[in-house]
Amino acid sequence: MATMILARHGRTTANATGVLAGRSKGVHLDDHGLEQARAVGVRLSGLPLAALVSSPLERCRETAREINAAQPARLRVSAERGLLECDYGSWTNRELKTLAKEKLWGTVQAHPSAAVFPDGEGMAEMSARAVAAVRRWDARVEAEHGPDAVWVAVSHGDVIKAILADALGAHLDEFQRIVVDPASLSVVRYTPHRPFVMATNTTSGDLAHLRPPKRKARRRALSSDAAVGGGAGADPAPRAEPATSGTP
Repeated sequence: MATMILARHGRTTANATGVLAGRSKGVHLDDHGLEQARAVGVRLSGLPLAALVSSPLERCRETAREINAAQPARLRVSAERGLLECDYGSWTNRELKTLAKEKLWGTVQAHPSAAVFPDGEGMAEMSARAVAAVRRWDARVEAEHGPDAVWVAVSHGDVIKAILADALGAHLDEFQRIVVDPASLSVVRYTPHRPFVMATNTTSGDLAHLRPPKRKARRRALSSDAAVGGGAGADPAPRAEPATSGTP
């Protein structure tokens, strides 16, 4: 039962100008997005990652690069086509304010499972291949690194929303209730009986509490059972000793 961290790429010029970039090439992080990506790297710097997987698009690779740069030991960033942005077809590179006038926009908002973009992909198809990709990678990471391993998947807003909806047991038609901001982190742990959604759309605070325990103090196997009453949460971080002046 490895732990998966879903990272959305930082802000791009398309995000900032209200354009649906889709799978267009050459869409990069803007200056603010680069700062966001570096901040994500800092948030994850205290957490040794077992794997770093990314959508092949530039904005995700650039975000993954900043995450990798902050790691104590550099990783090979693996490209995963299952994490690609939805193929919006002829909607690609159009302004959102214009697309909002299209009849299909209402379907995307209210019944995304029925939405198929002209000359592109259906949202249900996008959800199925993304969920299959992260579950495949999660099983691979656990098999290679053990059940306490933590890994990161860098992807896109709608893709991450679809993965979270699946983990929450929600129908895809409910996925528009989920918010996934640029450079946000969400955390999912799959178990034999159910996934646990541990965090969504977080944009501050480190995730060191997800650090695997030392081998000699390794915890017992995680259960698929939910803690009735909510449980005690993560163990608190060790408290620093107060500084002393050296005098009694």
